[in-house]
Amino acid sequence: MKDYKYRKFTDEIEKNITEGLLKPGDRLPSVRKIKNEYQLSTSSVQNGYDYLVDKGLVKSIPRSGYRVNGQLKKKSAHSGRGLQAVPRDPVFRENILITSHRRRHHEIAHLHAAVPSDFMMPQKLVLSTMQQIIREKGAALLRYYPSNGAEELHRLISGRSALHGALVQQEEIIITDGALQAMYIALAVTTQPNDIIAVESPCVFSVLEVIANLGLRTVEIPVRNTTGMDLDFLEEACTQNNIRAIVATPNFHNPTGILMTDKAKKDLYGIASARDIPVIENDIYGDLYFSGTRPSNIRNLDTLGLVITVSSFSKSLAPGIRVGWLSAGRYFPQAERLKFALGRSVSPINQEVVIRLLSASGYDRHLRSFRRQLELQAVRLISHFNQYFPDTASATIPEGGYSTWVQLEPGTDMPSFYKTCEKFGVSFTPGHTFSFTNSYDHCFRAVFSSHLTTESFEAIEKTGNWVKE
Repeated sequence: MKDYKYRKFTDEIEKNITEGLLKPGDRLPSVRKIKNEYQLSTSSVQNGYDYLVDKGLVKSIPRSGYRVNGQLKKKSAHSGRGLQAVPRDPVFRENILITSHRRRHHEIAHLHAAVPSDFMMPQKLVLSTMQQIIREKGAALLRYYPSNGAEELHRLISGRSALHGALVQQEEIIITDGALQAMYIALAVTTQPNDIIAVESPCVFSVLEVIANLGLRTVEIPVRNTTGMDLDFLEEACTQNNIRAIVATPNFHNPTGILMTDKAKKDLYGIASARDIPVIENDIYGDLYFSGTRPSNIRNLDTLGLVITVSSFSKSLAPGIRVGWLSAGRYFPQAERLKFALGRSVSPINQEVVIRLLSASGYDRHLRSFRRQLELQAVRLISHFNQYFPDTASATIPEGGYSTWVQLEPGTDMPSFYKTCEKFGVSFTPGHTFSFTNSYDHCFRAVFSSHLTTESFEAIEKTGNWVKE
């Protein structure tokens, strides 16, 4: 874009006026002086002053030259005065703060946000890959990518799914802006407002918010320590209600970290398929197992196209890598249309980063290290809960994922508990955010994907001793 020669001096004058160095009424340098100082032609200087006059910063006084305009409008520090405050949902706002925001991050051990900390993210791997892709592809990354995502990414996801027995066809995969968008699409294409769905309980706040926004009603199915979702409870709920969808996180459930057994997965699919109920399988933590081999999916059992699997690379790489996906089964046509309506294309650079990492050994190498770090921190965290919290408290033993679920004695003064946590320098996710009921007011989630330090464990020790007392 052309940059006019007169900008050499007009920018300086404009800056001095804005910053108050030049006051209304101050005389400005003559055309001759500006011409000599900036080595400009007379016409260029004249054009520059005309530009400042047009902007209202300068006025021309016949036979006296140019002065700073005395009628400058002062900027108001309250430019929105008189506007009504934007209404906020106080419950939603509070839940967002306690499940996502990191306040005073140098002072508090944040064990409430289910994201990998900077310490756990493969920053060098991701950023160097991103830089390499930018150099290679250049402006191509600024264009639209296919609405359903890059075909190469479809191929890689399908291939990785096959390694643990899930037949996910490339043609049914839709790339989304994170797993939550995939969950929204899955629920929206399988239900109508006021439909009843079965959802695991406790259930992560973000999924509950999607359910509420879609106007759905829920039957909350308890999650048990040994098998995961209580299937007797689920079967009874399906018998007594017209359940239109089942939402489950069989692999390392959030917030408990529990792994559903293979038999339980088979039984859940049996309940759903006998009634032709779609199963929305949240597999966002499936790659984060602590031992053995990667667990299977309910999708492995599906022969009817009933299972919609939802996943993402945000939990295994970095939260800013907004690349999620769903395999939509028989609901693909509706899901494809809805995805297009929600956004034409997912970030090309993020898709290309994931493609490059999946194509080489970098992603799996990172996963091996990441899983070891998560398991070590989980063991140490739960050990501290067991050692310093009362015997009446209990913490689940996760087999993968990010979190453990801690239950205190019913009737514990939880507002005082959370204030004490903040006082000692640690924060947890309150249990009430994981249900539409008040069943979990005495519980909290502790996330071990943050960088746990000596100070973190000292804070947990002090908090546990306070609960005992």
